[in-house]
Amino acid sequence: MKQRHFIFSIIFFLLSVVCCPLSMTAQTEVEPFVPGSTLEGVAYYLPRTAFRVTVIAEKTTIKPGDFYKYADRYLRLQNVPTEQTVQWNLKSITLEPYGKPDKKKAYSIKLKSKTVAPLVGLSRDGILLSINCDANETFLPDLPKPEKGAAPENPRSYMTQEILAAGSTAKMAELCAQEIYDIRDSKNALVRGEAENTPKDGAQLKLMLDQLDKQASVLESLFSGTSQTDTEVFSFFYDPQQETNRDVLFRFSQKLGVLDAENLAGEPVVISIKVLETIPTTVPSEEVAKKRAKMDHGVYYNIPARAKINVSYNGQEYANLETPMAQFGIVEILSNTLFDKKTNTQVTFFQTTGGTKDIME
Repeated sequence: MKQRHFIFSIIFFLLSVVCCPLSMTAQTEVEPFVPGSTLEGVAYYLPRTAFRVTVIAEKTTIKPGDFYKYADRYLRLQNVPTEQTVQWNLKSITLEPYGKPDKKKAYSIKLKSKTVAPLVGLSRDGILLSINCDANETFLPDLPKPEKGAAPENPRSYMTQEILAAGSTAKMAELCAQEIYDIRDSKNALVRGEAENTPKDGAQLKLMLDQLDKQASVLESLFSGTSQTDTEVFSFFYDPQQETNRDVLFRFSQKLGVLDAENLAGEPVVISIKVLETIPTTVPSEEVAKKRAKMDHGVYYNIPARAKINVSYNGQEYANLETPMAQFGIVEILSNTLFDKKTNTQVTFFQTTGGTKDIME
């Protein structure tokens, strides 16, 4: 009873994998799998070639300093930020191809009495990977990790007791500016060798000068403001249906960052796809029809066509690659005579295109 329940479970799974309406593919003249008609077979999909798009952008957050109102008066600094702003910079765009089950290309490997029952390898989503041999399913690599930029140091750590004890913001700004000038004077004295504690060792002198520069820079940020740059990672999937000269992949704004293709607040990032080769189709004839009728129960596979893909933004190219794509090719059949009792043919297929990778007897 348990064995019969197990067999029914397998049959139910095979039916559920392909339980969707399918239509004839006129260009390749192949017959799609009809759900429920071949319980003795193994159902599978051929893939179409889609892409994972990964966008890396830098986000710079600019904040005004506590004493920005006194920047010109005490330090002669002009055009300092007076409110928090965000600036985005597009760094890179990468496209990674992967195989996506094509619902219009669902088939079944029938197990007949005159054939050897094949060992069929499928991906998790039902794409045909191998016959009579093992084939490892491949996965897209992990996405890059976002990176937080170094946070600005707290200027209060470099304030003297007199500055911290000041009774108003204006007084604190005045004393802080005076401290910056004192630090600059100390640095000049060290450089000229006029300071009483000028070190004779060059490495120690450099260490002291670097420390003075850091103190002055952190205190000056109270007037000039601070900035922090983080690296952000965005990812989405793109499934091209046909050739295109200018398809909007997404939009990008220097103020808002990565946006949907429909969001007109950003400038378009466009993709073009051009097929570089034409796969010849079989010329219909009576002889070909007879051969194909004998191969009806063979294994369907893709012959992909090579395509060139380009991604650009504001006239600058961010991606340029050539890759085979299943949807621009044709479907052919491996004869079932390759898998009869006299032959134990081993076949592996490319997961991203459905094309044959290796055929060994």
